[in-house]
Amino acid sequence: MRLLVIEDNHSLVANLFDYFEARGHTLDAAPDGVTGLHLARNEAYDAIVLDWMLPRMDGPEVLRRLREEHDSSVPVIMLTARDDLPDKIAGFRAGADDYLTKPFALPELEVRLEALMARAHGRQRRRVLEVHDLRFDLSTLDVTRSGQPLHLYPACRKLLEALMQASPAAVTRQQLEYALWGEDPPDGDMLRSHIYELRRSVDGPFAVKLIQTLPRVGYRLAIAQDEVNR
Repeated sequence: MRLLVIEDNHSLVANLFDYFEARGHTLDAAPDGVTGLHLARNEAYDAIVLDWMLPRMDGPEVLRRLREEHDSSVPVIMLTARDDLPDKIAGFRAGADDYLTKPFALPELEVRLEALMARAHGRQRRRVLEVHDLRFDLSTLDVTRSGQPLHLYPACRKLLEALMQASPAAVTRQQLEYALWGEDPPDGDMLRSHIYELRRSVDGPFAVKLIQTLPRVGYRLAIAQDEVNR
């Protein structure tokens, strides 16, 4: 994902770069609205993170010009300390696709950007997920492997859905924690306990293991390469 960050808070920009570049994304930054608008209309970005209060041209004006004068449909999430309803309405009317108030958690911004990207590409949420011989019907919540029913706790079903939706891509620990607990994860490593329970149900009775641990990153649900080559 290639992102443009239009933000004059240098510390926040540095945090965004550290977080998203560590996850393989590419970022450009603009410290004011005029520079941001120039980059947005001359470069190709998957999404834009846009601050409201900016030097030289504020965020809503950047967005208005981008939408009306340059006919851009790039997804834009607006960042602001303004949390009153009239301000939110003004942001959406200017053309924002989403609105996030400061301070915010970086994993939440990541999840919101992923959702914007999915909508922009017209992807419909799959109702039946299948990876190898594992099948998860999201309508009925039935999970089977090789036709055998698996009985999962609600937390394990949430984790499995996140892993299967992303498969074969990795899902970070932060993304999985957000899927389970939103912005208020519990103390301690509860995620590890839930992953253990999920593994015991999904992989325990079967020869081919699907849930992979990626050190310092997160987890992935896919057939390991050595299994493919057998």
